[in-house]
Amino acid sequence: MTDRSAKEQDPRTPFYDHPTGGWGSVRSVLNQLGHGNAGLSALDTLWHQNKPRGHMCTSCAWAKPAHPHLAEFCENGAKATVWDHTKTLCGPDVLSRHTATELRTWGDHELEMLGRLTHPMRFDAATDRYVETTWEEAFAAIGAKLRGIDPKAAVFYASGRASLETSYLWALYARAYGHNNLPDSSNMCHETTSVSMKKRIGSPVGTCILDDFEHCDLLMFFGQNTGSNSPRFLHPIQAARKRGCKVIVFNPVRERGLIEFASPQNPAQMLTGQATSMSDLYLQVKPGGDIAAIAGIAKHLFAMEAAQGGVLDHGFLAEHTHDFAPFRDWATAQVWEEIEATSGIDRADLEQVAEVYAVSERVIGVYGMGLTQHVHGAKSIGMLINLLLMRGNMGREGAGICPVRGHSNVQGQRTVGIAEKPELVPLDKIAQQFDFDPPRDTGMTTIEAVQGVLDGTVKAFVSLGGNFARAIPDQGHADPAWSKLEMNVQIATRLNRSHTLVGDGTWLLPCLVRGEVDRQASGPQAVTMEDSLSHIHGSIGRRPVAAPTLLSEVAIVAGLAKATLDANPKLRWDDWTGDYGLVRDLIAETYAEQFHDFNDRMFQPGGFYRGNAVRHREWKTESGKAEFTTPEGLSALGHVPSEAVFTLITLRSNDQFNTTIYGFDDRLRGLKGDRKVVLISPADIAALNLREGQSVMLVSSVDNGDRRMPLRVTAYDLPRGCVAAYYPEANVLVPLSAHDEESKTPAYKGVPVRIEVNEDRRTGSGRG
Repeated sequence: MTDRSAKEQDPRTPFYDHPTGGWGSVRSVLNQLGHGNAGLSALDTLWHQNKPRGHMCTSCAWAKPAHPHLAEFCENGAKATVWDHTKTLCGPDVLSRHTATELRTWGDHELEMLGRLTHPMRFDAATDRYVETTWEEAFAAIGAKLRGIDPKAAVFYASGRASLETSYLWALYARAYGHNNLPDSSNMCHETTSVSMKKRIGSPVGTCILDDFEHCDLLMFFGQNTGSNSPRFLHPIQAARKRGCKVIVFNPVRERGLIEFASPQNPAQMLTGQATSMSDLYLQVKPGGDIAAIAGIAKHLFAMEAAQGGVLDHGFLAEHTHDFAPFRDWATAQVWEEIEATSGIDRADLEQVAEVYAVSERVIGVYGMGLTQHVHGAKSIGMLINLLLMRGNMGREGAGICPVRGHSNVQGQRTVGIAEKPELVPLDKIAQQFDFDPPRDTGMTTIEAVQGVLDGTVKAFVSLGGNFARAIPDQGHADPAWSKLEMNVQIATRLNRSHTLVGDGTWLLPCLVRGEVDRQASGPQAVTMEDSLSHIHGSIGRRPVAAPTLLSEVAIVAGLAKATLDANPKLRWDDWTGDYGLVRDLIAETYAEQFHDFNDRMFQPGGFYRGNAVRHREWKTESGKAEFTTPEGLSALGHVPSEAVFTLITLRSNDQFNTTIYGFDDRLRGLKGDRKVVLISPADIAALNLREGQSVMLVSSVDNGDRRMPLRVTAYDLPRGCVAAYYPEANVLVPLSAHDEESKTPAYKGVPVRIEVNEDRRTGSGRG
């Protein structure tokens, strides 16, 4: 196979001319240690990070190996740990100096740089400031207010960082209160995975475990930026490359993580500067073009089967799949010209991929939000499942489908009951355990919660971490509505944009971070989380708490629940706060098959596996088999790109994690210092008669065009018709109506936009 990696970077555009990892990563970690004000004691936390009986990273959800590296943390994980353990404190004295009106003008980075929140606070409308309160006052006032609100008008949001123990109690609190309005950060990223995979193979999560990466001979990546979003994943990919595994990448952006990698754990690579080539073929698919690309691969596979036979796994197809024939007929009928136009990839390249796939015995399909965040994202995932099923790459060693999750416990939260869909939760069992009747109606997704805030049907919003108001689509329209809520409760560690959108009923409740010692009545506590590969890990905090006024997330949830709910002897909030092992016993009782002997297994090296029926070729679908699906069209977009309508993809930089901006160095893309840029291909810049650095207005092509954002033009290596801008700032351009049809996940990777230019070419200033 031809190596098409770094040498094909467009030389007219910025790029990082070094491998991922290497000395660049080391310097970035050292820089964060120097500027994060966490002290040298943070090194002890990092030393134990992601190791058995250590501290599980609060950054990404990538797996923790049973035999960890000497340093089992990555650049982003180190940043998250230093960020958590800063000695800079944001107490009442700090917040008293700034009005909420002033804080709303600050950037994301500026707000979080104020440091760790230390005291419970309430917003005082008379002074436009947060003022100090007590935990007793906060719980009593919040509980009293929630008692007077229809539970169906309340939303309990959860960020993906909260532990399994906290998440279980959070969901229990919501249902005992009377609603299933439990959106979490999965609603904004991988809910498409949960819905699409559950429907098609009977599992809402990936089918792979770490051991599979030691046996695969082909890895196919779709829309997943490993280098920035899950850098520890680079180690098993590098090991696979060294034993001869092929890697093929589909991504509109040439991300360095899947081009070159030098392991900081490898002295030879660090001393010599030699890096591992991470991909054999890197194909810059157009946004939303993955359905077309996979259709082209499948079309050629069917042609090869017709010509020579032995390409498809007919035994597997006959025994384990349903509706294969309609998909075969659809794929063979597709026209190459349309496949090439929609995918942006030449027929020869797609045929080459098919030929490699046809001779690969064990294949893993890996994907990220490049597949999930589209109007037809669920169908994109369905197409990847189709491709894997064609050769039986499900339910055997070294093969399967691997969605890579973001937040450290976002998958685990769904596992233990944070779900708006009642059919996903054993409600009859919960009713038996706790002697109340849980609500059976479907709750709100993120999209529906935002709609409720906008139209006033949502009266109370209680947030377990996160930065919901900044992460959602349509920020410009939603921002003013937050102040109209009767109750807005934010459990947090640092100040963020969501905390500045205040009203009379706004409360700020600061909590411990995972790396701090969590001491309760029975002694120091441990918590658990689930990684992307469905393994459960225990985590022990080692750092002293930032302030004695802080409470754990479990203690805060229990305090709110006691103040809100009527007495129930089965709801033992004080006991559970005093001993988290009792909460794990509850989880094991509710989910006995997956969490039996929970307390005994929680520190198993590499985590304990909660299992997946697909690995045994058991398909929990309506047909009892794996489902082939036939898409209606070749594009995952909800619009048709043209000379006037571009497709915007939103990006996260190398110096951020979700909405947390650590700094302004997007090193792995060769960009630095400015997030107010729009990345455009040199060919499109020339066609539009633009110039580098020129100010333009990016305008949403949906509705009346009042979603607008001024940005500066930066040439970048992207497909024609595609532009890119940074998340979360560019969320103002994403309409609430643009979401995956099946899961309602926002379509952050496929936003139709126009580019408006000021007619005064001398100034180059954008309209508006």
